[in-house]
Amino acid sequence: MRARTTVTVAALLALTGCSTGPSLENRGAVTAPPGDSHHLTIGSAGFTESDLLAQMYAQLLNQAGYKTSLLTVANRELYEPALESGQIDVVPEYAATFADWLNAKTHGADAQPVGSPDLDATMKSLRKLTAPRGLTLLPPGRAVDQNAFAVTAAYARQHHLTTLSDLGDAKLGVRLAAGDECVQRPYCEPGLKKVYGIDITGVDPKGVGTTQAKRAVQDGRDQMVLTTTTDATLDQFGLVLLADDRHLQNADYVVPVVNRSRAGGAGVAKALGRLNGVLTTADLADLNRQADSWRRLPADVARTYLKDKGLLK
Repeated sequence: MRARTTVTVAALLALTGCSTGPSLENRGAVTAPPGDSHHLTIGSAGFTESDLLAQMYAQLLNQAGYKTSLLTVANRELYEPALESGQIDVVPEYAATFADWLNAKTHGADAQPVGSPDLDATMKSLRKLTAPRGLTLLPPGRAVDQNAFAVTAAYARQHHLTTLSDLGDAKLGVRLAAGDECVQRPYCEPGLKKVYGIDITGVDPKGVGTTQAKRAVQDGRDQMVLTTTTDATLDQFGLVLLADDRHLQNADYVVPVVNRSRAGGAGVAKALGRLNGVLTTADLADLNRQADSWRRLPADVARTYLKDKGLLK
């Protein structure tokens, strides 16, 4: 395996005034042919899951003969333009969230969202948004990191709950631990009421998937918490997810986004595509657990996983 170097965000900021990539804002279609550079910079958004995905991308690309470096940029407002300019070549993204963010950047903050629970429709919209910016979307895999809702296992057993529809049918009053924006977001309180008929009696503003929010449900102060499908700590709080059986949540499947002129060739697509038939949502949650709860380094977690799945020698 080739050695990797780590690039700091300071290096990115130093380069922002001298980028040589395609135009960043609505200057027509980018016609540069797909490229296949020998050295590729893999971007991470700085949280555990993104670090793990970036490490897996780097290790698969190293095995395919590329030299890679890693760059952590926690702010999408910084790393997306860097991806366009070629300072970053590959980054793991989430289809619906990235589509809505890029749509708002392109058409304004009041633009109608284009991300939806329909993966095909979401990807179609996202391709239209990325193509003029010199970006290419590789096929999404099986893993999805969506918003999700959890209750205690005891509460689920008591009321025979496995899905959000079950909770709506039970006609229970539910106090929800979530971010304060939940009262307005269509995937949260309004959607739970409209799509599932759940009686949300109040929103406890403790954040999305925070320790405080989970403890509030564990202790019975709240009945349900907004978290994500790859939350690795639910077991620690005695919580279980209720299935989103009517597909309220958007299709936030993991999708690699590449700079077309530097990483849009068949070699990169083939190397990263090896993950698609293997990495699942449950796998991603387990990898998060190993890094967050077991304090293992993301590089080591990623390497072990890829070797166990026969993707890395």
